Amino acid sequence: MKRIVIFASGSGTNAENIIKFFNHTKTAKVTKVLCNNEHAKVFDRCKKLNISCLRFNRAQFYESDFVLNILKEEADFIILAGFLWKIPANIITAFSNKIINIHPALLPKYGGKGMYGMHVHKAIKENKETETGITIHYVNANYDEGAIIFQAKTTLNDADTPETIAQKIHVLEQRYFPKVIEEVILSTNE
Repeated sequence: MKRIVIFASGSGTNAENIIKFFNHTKTAKVTKVLCNNEHAKVFDRCKKLNISCLRFNRAQFYESDFVLNILKEEADFIILAGFLWKIPANIITAFSNKIINIHPALLPKYGGKGMYGMHVHKAIKENKETETGITIHYVNANYDEGAIIFQAKTTLNDADTPETIAQKIHVLEQRYFPKVIEEVILSTNE
C-alpha cells in the first residue's frame, strides 16, 4: 500500500475528500497532512478524520531539509490540495513524478504565480470564457507547468459569476481528483 502526504494551505475540502476516498481502498492511505497556514481549516478536518496534520514555516520548507525528511519517512506520493507555495528543488528531485497538483482552470491558460482560487475564477469571468475546468498535473520547478495528467471541463454562461464558477470547479475537483490520484498510483505499480 502506497503512502500519501497531502500539502494544504486552506479549508481542506480536497484534502478531506482524498483522505475519505483512500480510507476505502487498498491502493494507498494518507499518512499525514502538511500545512503552511496556522489558521487553515484543514487542521479541524484532519482532527475529525484522525489524520496527523503538521504545520511548518517558510524556513523549514525552503532553508532546511525539515519537510523533506518528513516526506522521506511518510510519503510515496505527494498531493497538493490547495497548497500555495512553490515546491523547492530538493523535494522535486527526491519525488520526481510523484508530486501531483490540481489547478482550477484548463492549463496552460490561467496558470502561474498568483493564479489560484478566486483570482482564476475572476480572470475567467472577465475574459468571458465559455468553458473552464480542472487540470491535474505533475509538479515541476515552475508554477503549473508540469506534465498534464487529466483535465475535465464545465461550460459557462453569461449568468455565471466568479462564485458560481468556483462551485462548478469544486464539483469537478470532488468528483475526479481522488480517482485520478488512484489511477496514477496504480499505473506506477505495474
